[in-house]
Amino acid sequence: MRGPLLPAPRGEISSSLVSTLRYGTPLPALPHGLEDADPYGDDVQLALYTLYELHYRGFTEVSDEREWDPGLLALRRSLELRFLKALRDDVTADPDVGNALGDLLIEPVGYDEAGVSHFLERDGELWQLQEYAALRSLYHLKEADPHAWVIPRLYGRAKAAMVAIEFDEFGAGREEDVHARLFADLMADLGLRTDYGHYVDAAPTEAVTTVNLMSLLGLHRALRGALVGHFAAVEVTSSPGSRRLAAALRRVGAGKPAQRFYDEHVQADAVHEQVVRRDVIGGLLASEPELEPDVAFGVRVTGFLEDRLAAHLLTAWRQRRSALRIPLGPDAE
Repeated sequence: MRGPLLPAPRGEISSSLVSTLRYGTPLPALPHGLEDADPYGDDVQLALYTLYELHYRGFTEVSDEREWDPGLLALRRSLELRFLKALRDDVTADPDVGNALGDLLIEPVGYDEAGVSHFLERDGELWQLQEYAALRSLYHLKEADPHAWVIPRLYGRAKAAMVAIEFDEFGAGREEDVHARLFADLMADLGLRTDYGHYVDAAPTEAVTTVNLMSLLGLHRALRGALVGHFAAVEVTSSPGSRRLAAALRRVGAGKPAQRFYDEHVQADAVHEQVVRRDVIGGLLASEPELEPDVAFGVRVTGFLEDRLAAHLLTAWRQRRSALRIPLGPDAE
C-alpha cells in the first residue's frame, strides 16, 4: 500500500526535515532555531508528526530505511524533549488516577463551557461535522495503532485486558469491522477523501498535537504508564461523546455508514471503559504501583490537549468560519 505524500513545511525545522526526506540526503545538523521554537507551534508539531509517520505507513517519496536514520532519531528526540517538558510544565501534577478520571466525567453547565460534541449535537452543521471528521482522520484512520505499542510493555492481567480491547478495535478478526475502516466509511458518506493522512496540511497545530501525543507515549517504554492513562481517558470519554456525535450526524441527514462509526463506539466503549479501569489500569498498578503518577499524567495531558483543540474549533465555528488551515470548500475535498 502506498503511503501519503510528504506534508507541506510550516517553518525552518519542518522545511529542513521534509527536504532531507524528499531528496534522500542526510540531515546535516539539528535545524537552526530549534532551541527557540514553540513546542506547541506549527513547525515543531508538523516536524514531529512527519517523523512519527515513518513508524506507521511512511511516505511515498521516502525510503523505508529512513525510519531508523540516526540523524532523524536525534532530531525527533530533541523535539520530543521540548514537547514533553512543556506538557509536564502545563499539566497539573496530581498523582491520583481516581481524581484524574473523575474530572473527565464533569459535564459542562453552560453554552460557553460546552465541548465539541455538545456543540455539534445541538448546533453543528454539516460543514462543521465534515471539518471535524477531516481533523480526526489523522488518528481514526490508524485507530488503535499507537496504543498497540504498549502491549509488549505490559504483562499479566493488564496485557490480557489491553489485547482484548484492541481485538475489538481491529474488528474482532473481521476486516469490514476494523474501526479505521468504519471511519473511512464515515468520511466517504460525508463526501470527504479517505486517503490516509490526506488532511494533514489542513489540520491546525492543535489537532496535530493530539495525534503526536499518542505516538510520543506509545514509542517510549518509559512512558507506558502515561500511554495507559491516555488510553483510559479516550475510553472513558468516548461513549457519551460518540452518542452526541451520532445524534449530530442524524440531525444533519448523514447516512447509515456515517452513523455506524459512532453508534459502534457508544456500545463498545461503554464496556471498554470498565475493562480499562478494572483490568488495564488495575493490573498495571498491581504489578507496578510506582507508575500511578504517570498514569494520572497520561489522563490529564490528554484532556489538556483536547481542551486546546476544542477551544480552537469552537472559537472558529461560533464565528461561522473554518477551523482548518485550508478550508474544505464546497466539494469537501
